[in-house]
Amino acid sequence: MPQTFDESTQELTAEQREQLILDHLPQVRLIARRIHERLPEHVHIDDLISAGTLGLIWAVDNFDSSQNVLLKTYAEYRIRGAILDSLRGMDFAPRQKRRQARRIEAAMDSCEQRLGRAASEEEIADEMGLSVEDYRAWLVELEHVQIGEFEPAQGPSPATVLRKLADDHEHLPSVLLERAELERVMSSAISNLPKVERTVLALYYHEGLNLREIAGILELHLSRISQLKSQAVLRLRVAMQKRWPTGRGV
Repeated sequence: MPQTFDESTQELTAEQREQLILDHLPQVRLIARRIHERLPEHVHIDDLISAGTLGLIWAVDNFDSSQNVLLKTYAEYRIRGAILDSLRGMDFAPRQKRRQARRIEAAMDSCEQRLGRAASEEEIADEMGLSVEDYRAWLVELEHVQIGEFEPAQGPSPATVLRKLADDHEHLPSVLLERAELERVMSSAISNLPKVERTVLALYYHEGLNLREIAGILELHLSRISQLKSQAVLRLRVAMQKRWPTGRGV
């Protein structure tokens, strides 16, 4: 049974520190599994757990209960952050896929400027000189495309589908202001997506469902959900590059 004690009134002994870490290791595994479900198969969950454990240790060693935040809540933030930091150093997309993503983005941008609205799949494919079938095949290959420095996050609404990765200064007024502005810009970009793509993103990021579960809810084939997700993310990349030019590509 987990030991209990008041960290705010005493300095942790080595034994208490070790026990806190052990008590929260299941939290590391849970977060790692949730993130791992959305990653390419070659990413090993043990690597995520290792990174998350480092985040947990940092949280235990730096936790300040006077901030009226539970250790579990603080640890979750640090565990997730450590895992995401480790993932940022990985290159999931081969060069060919990065080129494919850039070509789709360029076609989307060109169509949008010409049409004054979000382009259909047929219009994007035609802009690229591809058949709709070939274009959709590209989208499936880009299933794990990300939006530069922005990372999926669960939040109270689709407006917070993505948030910028925070650093140790996340509570500075300037950072809070930047985050609020980012959420406003992202919310606007999401609102301009076709309805079905908004729904896929909301179910995937906000509700935490995987693509197979979303396919069941929307009664669409799994590959079709993969295509819609990739297309939605690429549309957001184009929108964010215009309004928040800090992204780093696939």
